[in-house]
Amino acid sequence: MEIRQLKAFLAIAEAKTFTAGARRVNVTQAAISMQIRQLEDEVGMPLFTRTPRRVILTEAGEYLLDRARKILREHDSAIAEIAEVAGAEHGRLRIGSSSSNFSANQLPKILGKLRRRFPNGDLHVTSGTSQLLVDKIMHGEIDIAFVSLPVDNSSITTDLLLSDEIVAIGHPTHPLAKDRYISAASLAGEKLILGERGGNTRRMIDDFFNAANVRPNVIMELSRQAAINEMVEANMGVGTAGAKTIADLVKQKKLVSWMIEGAEINWDLGLARLRGGYYSPIAKEFVSLCKANFAERAKGQRSRK
Repeated sequence: MEIRQLKAFLAIAEAKTFTAGARRVNVTQAAISMQIRQLEDEVGMPLFTRTPRRVILTEAGEYLLDRARKILREHDSAIAEIAEVAGAEHGRLRIGSSSSNFSANQLPKILGKLRRRFPNGDLHVTSGTSQLLVDKIMHGEIDIAFVSLPVDNSSITTDLLLSDEIVAIGHPTHPLAKDRYISAASLAGEKLILGERGGNTRRMIDDFFNAANVRPNVIMELSRQAAINEMVEANMGVGTAGAKTIADLVKQKKLVSWMIEGAEINWDLGLARLRGGYYSPIAKEFVSLCKANFAERAKGQRSRK
């Protein structure tokens, strides 16, 4: 059983077809088919059931899947540790971000500093929802990710970077623009633009409305906070956002914000990684830079008050 065979097996299991799997590991379909045949010969039973549109894992394939992921994670950790012992200032870091605002505004600064420390580092950045990124960490596809906290997975460890109170946001011409607070009933009656269901923040907002016994008038559900902000700037409705996140937009008079009466909803941003996994020098430096960046940012916001 070879590493390349396990990589081929995992690629097909996740991509659901031999063609897509071959693209993932940069080999031809004929080559990946040969690797799977050799692997099936070795284990003595088929790992996939072939159908016209996709492949399905057999019972043996399901059994092998988790073990293949663990073996490949251990393989990657061993390679990284050997490189560290050899004094290599290279390193690979695969980063995920669930916050488009952060990716646009803060991440480039952090990566610029990291690049100076690891000039030959292999850096990759991908985006997605918090849950998708946690799944990618579990599958060994990325090393670390910015996610909304808490993460309900005992195999994941997290570091809190930012805690931001959720406020309501509206257009500066809104009739309540000069008010400081908005009630649950008033907010529920607005044309609401909220994040998609499934995220921590949306769940807490829904729980707040349920506790207040009001039914919100949700007209849009968007996956990105930046999109919500833009819709509110276009006067399409009222949204929610982290107070610190939209502070500059409020200062620029593009948005107004209200404290939500009776609500204690915080958006917590953190770094997630595999518990007990290898913590490479480049990953350690990245976490250190992130913490320093957010500490400096918080200090700057306090000084402007």
